[in-house]
Amino acid sequence: MTERRSPTIRRRRLGAELRRQREAAGITIETVAEQLECSASKISRIETGHTSATPRDVRDMLRIYGVVGVESDELVQIAREARQKGWWHPYSTVLVGAYVGLEAAASSIRAYEQQVVPGLLETEEYAGAMIRAARPDFTVDQVQQRVRVRLGRQSLLTQDDPVDLWVVLDEAVLSRPVGGDAVMRGQLQRLVEVAELPNVTLQVLPFEVGAHAGMDGTFTILSFPEPSDPDVVYAENATGGLFLEKSDELQKYSFIFDHIRAAAMRPEESIAHIAKLVEEPLWKWRPRSSPWT
Repeated sequence: MTERRSPTIRRRRLGAELRRQREAAGITIETVAEQLECSASKISRIETGHTSATPRDVRDMLRIYGVVGVESDELVQIAREARQKGWWHPYSTVLVGAYVGLEAAASSIRAYEQQVVPGLLETEEYAGAMIRAARPDFTVDQVQQRVRVRLGRQSLLTQDDPVDLWVVLDEAVLSRPVGGDAVMRGQLQRLVEVAELPNVTLQVLPFEVGAHAGMDGTFTILSFPEPSDPDVVYAENATGGLFLEKSDELQKYSFIFDHIRAAAMRPEESIAHIAKLVEEPLWKWRPRSSPWT
């Protein structure tokens, strides 16, 4: 997991370069599909990085575009690398492989979370409690497998070339005692500790700010070290999530994140607030039963 460039990002870059070469040659997707005797949707999915291309496919596509020699050889090699399996491949049934591939390649991650602590910051106990509550249909083994994957992803924060992580947590995340009192206190303490890392910035968006720019939901912005790899926004939902890559979408979410972090407590205030909650948790302030139940 220490390799910055994952197969996912290689596939994404290869697709973008193949699209650029096709457009430069003035050739339509339909023409390429006809010559390769495949569907136009296959070519489209290769260009968007959703499908891996064989080295032979890439070589044939580049021949159609008039690209030969060293440039062709380099792209064919990228195609070989893009077909390698990432560390997460055996766990494809328990996570969104495309997201984890992008996460592994990212140089920086900006995230806003409304309900739960992000996976990169979770304790083992919190992760297990959260998964069991969210998926009561899972077996013990399924829960444990998902917990192992989440903990494995956390090496991104401490590897030799760690990712820069900036997270804004809605105060609701800190108010909900996932797993009970002891588990939640341990999770809050974990947040305080991980915030000491120089590559981690943590902010709390307090209830008192009222309505804010992030009311539409949780999202993550992933940025990459190479300028040729544009940012990606991942908006999570119950069916897996949505990847957004258009320029106007990226600008919108960057704008939203800037407004959210401006409205949030400063990092040092946030950590002091979380540390206080370890001793005086919010869920202890209200009775167990509400008057309307």
